[in-house]
Amino acid sequence: MNKQKLIQGDCIEEMKKLEANSIDLTVTSPPYDNLRDYNGYTFNSEGIAMELFRVTKDGGVVVWVVGDATIKGSETGTSFKQALYFKEIGFNLHDTMIWSKPTFTATGALKTRYAQTFEYMFVFTKRKIKTFNPIKDRKNKTFGRGKKNGSVRQSDGSTKPMSSQGKSIAKFGQRFNIWDMSTEVSNSNRCHTAQFPEQLAHDHIISWSNEGDTILDPMMGSGTTGKMAKQLNRHFIGIDISEEYVEIARKRIENLST
Repeated sequence: MNKQKLIQGDCIEEMKKLEANSIDLTVTSPPYDNLRDYNGYTFNSEGIAMELFRVTKDGGVVVWVVGDATIKGSETGTSFKQALYFKEIGFNLHDTMIWSKPTFTATGALKTRYAQTFEYMFVFTKRKIKTFNPIKDRKNKTFGRGKKNGSVRQSDGSTKPMSSQGKSIAKFGQRFNIWDMSTEVSNSNRCHTAQFPEQLAHDHIISWSNEGDTILDPMMGSGTTGKMAKQLNRHFIGIDISEEYVEIARKRIENLST
């Protein structure tokens, strides 16, 4: 039976109590650049990154969903600074993914810039990645129109036939690293100021972990990662500074219909 453990407290202090090399996957979204009110939470990205490195298993993954504020006409670049720090302490930056949103939900000066409709999803690994279960839901436009045919350019400028040359074209191909997903703004189940979509958590969990693995969200908010972890037969550890959010998360995880 998969276990869910919810903890109310400072995530750095609580992560210090976890065993080293005990977490297979972390999926989390920090309260970046003070864009939201998180019930008194003080955010220390470097301290969190250090603890995440300690508790992550070799081959494990951290998915860090984050964006930047615009202050005095300039984006902060905080997300990039965080990504570089993760690399500095030993993580590999395995992929820089994009969460693309169909609508503009943040405040901004649209008279001088285009509306920002995305967030970064940095995928960090501790050494060589252990698990990747690719989602194949991208419709191939050439399905049913013959065989694969093409070449791959080499570093010296020459080309060679692609490894799948002559094979039938599948109906669905592997998803790209830009994921189009709606926010939870208009969702009746929304119960957090910055709640990311259940589908986003679901898809990262199935991509980077297997059944029975242990999933962590050290800033779990309303428990979306935990809810999806339980649904997908994973163990879950969730931490949040807010007693209110811990209780909301507990109810959502216990009752998967909400």
